[in-house]
Amino acid sequence: MRRVVFIALAVCSASLWAQQGQTDALGGTLRAVMQFDAQAYVRDSVLDPAGDYYPEERALGQGWALFTYDRGNLRMGMRYENYQNALLGFPAGYRGEGITYRFAQWQQGKFDITVGNFFEQFGQGLIFRAYEERGLGLDNAMDGSRIIARLSKGLTLKGVIGRQRVYFTKSDGITRGLDAEWALNEALPFLNKSGLNLNAGASFVSKFQRGFDPLLNLPANVGAWAYRLGANYKGFNLNAEYAYKINDPNFDNGYIYKPGEAFIATATYSQKGLGVLAMIKRIDNFSFRSDRNGQQFDALINFIPPTGNLHTYVLPALYPYATQINGEMGYQFDVNYLIPKKSMLGGRYGTKLALSMASSQSIDRQALQDGSFGDKGSQGYESDALTWGTIPYFRDLNFSISRKFSSQYKSQFTAYRFVYNKSVLTDGVNDYSIIAAPDSDSALVIPALVWEQQFALPNHQTLRTELQWSGGQGFRGSLAMFLAEWTVSKAWTVAVQDVYNYGHPSESRRIHYPLLSVVHFDGPTRIQMGYGRQQQGIFCVGGVCRVVPPSNGLSLSLTTQF
Repeated sequence: MRRVVFIALAVCSASLWAQQGQTDALGGTLRAVMQFDAQAYVRDSVLDPAGDYYPEERALGQGWALFTYDRGNLRMGMRYENYQNALLGFPAGYRGEGITYRFAQWQQGKFDITVGNFFEQFGQGLIFRAYEERGLGLDNAMDGSRIIARLSKGLTLKGVIGRQRVYFTKSDGITRGLDAEWALNEALPFLNKSGLNLNAGASFVSKFQRGFDPLLNLPANVGAWAYRLGANYKGFNLNAEYAYKINDPNFDNGYIYKPGEAFIATATYSQKGLGVLAMIKRIDNFSFRSDRNGQQFDALINFIPPTGNLHTYVLPALYPYATQINGEMGYQFDVNYLIPKKSMLGGRYGTKLALSMASSQSIDRQALQDGSFGDKGSQGYESDALTWGTIPYFRDLNFSISRKFSSQYKSQFTAYRFVYNKSVLTDGVNDYSIIAAPDSDSALVIPALVWEQQFALPNHQTLRTELQWSGGQGFRGSLAMFLAEWTVSKAWTVAVQDVYNYGHPSESRRIHYPLLSVVHFDGPTRIQMGYGRQQQGIFCVGGVCRVVPPSNGLSLSLTTQF
């Protein structure tokens, strides 16, 4: 399969490269997206006294290029990746080069067939989501076959089978799945008159992986299924999904035989000037991988949405939440309101208010009747689905107010209060250890403030500034940050920032983290260069995280497409 697709794309590329995305005489179009990242590292005895993170190879680089070709009902593509070697903090499995993604897709009438690599998701992803987050190095693309049938009366069926990508290899396990989604309004037209829109769905996914263990009877086939319902009515929207997985002893859960459950429900309401979101979630032993011995985010079959917002400001982002796939309960409540324009409080342009509350904590865990508690080879524990656990993982309360005062000036102020369980989220301590020794738990209270301003300057220039502060005792201590970003023109942006960890518990760590960056845009091409220090921390996207080491040096990033 790989050879056939590669030869076909090579022929197309040779004849169409000069067209640069334009349609050729045969009616086909070639497109490409490319990215290159590199960093030259500088030895920094203040940031890294022992040189533990200073690489032997002083310059590291990685890049990829995705080519796609469309002609009529046919679409083909391939991606080449090169890691020589991967940047610090990127998963170590990315070492080398090769064609890691190639596919051929045919769409005709009601059917959509793909062979090769593909991404796909069933429902909210509780039992199946093949996707990528390139910034994290997460890529669990399927390599196999997928068929989608969009039948009459609003019924859509999906079938997938294959193995997942794990860096430059594939997972040991085989993943198979079926999904059905029914848009009920197409089958029941009278619903349209009521203004109610309904969608229902069901999924089944199984993995096959042989097991060889002298002590454990490992199941070769592990199945999971899910049911979901979506409803929309006059600004109200509700989505709920429940999933169940049979016993699946694996590295994540300590090789216990307890079945897994997951439930998530999200309700939203929106009208002019007002938006409300409420979500509840419960996850119980729901790690699902095509390789039972996988770690971090290798060979994950499913995806569990995080509870809370993804913060983009530098200091609040130092305290991200990583989804606890072995068990968590949580809720989120967001309100966004626009005070009307030309009112006493709204001003000429209106004033935006936003409030967000999110909380995640442990599930109820009780020892089994035989006295075992999380022991390998046992049922693990008992849990009451309606009882909250006692260990707080993460809480996020934040409020922001933003206002445009004139055509030249606007501002936003945000206040945060985090409860961050360092033992769980940074040190990786599990619930069993904390329950056995409650004093080992370290849930820190961290306040933070951010003030952002934007000024419109002559000649279509802009200046954006940020003043940030975060406090708290222990861990990082207090930090302050300043950023100034000057958009010189449509083609150039210059930014300078400095984070000062003035309140770190260790006096030797009370240092500055300056960073200078220049960004240039030329049509579809973006080039960014930066020089400065990077803090050690955890980088998360969508509740999935990786550790980022401290570093100092010159970085370069280039993206382009045609």
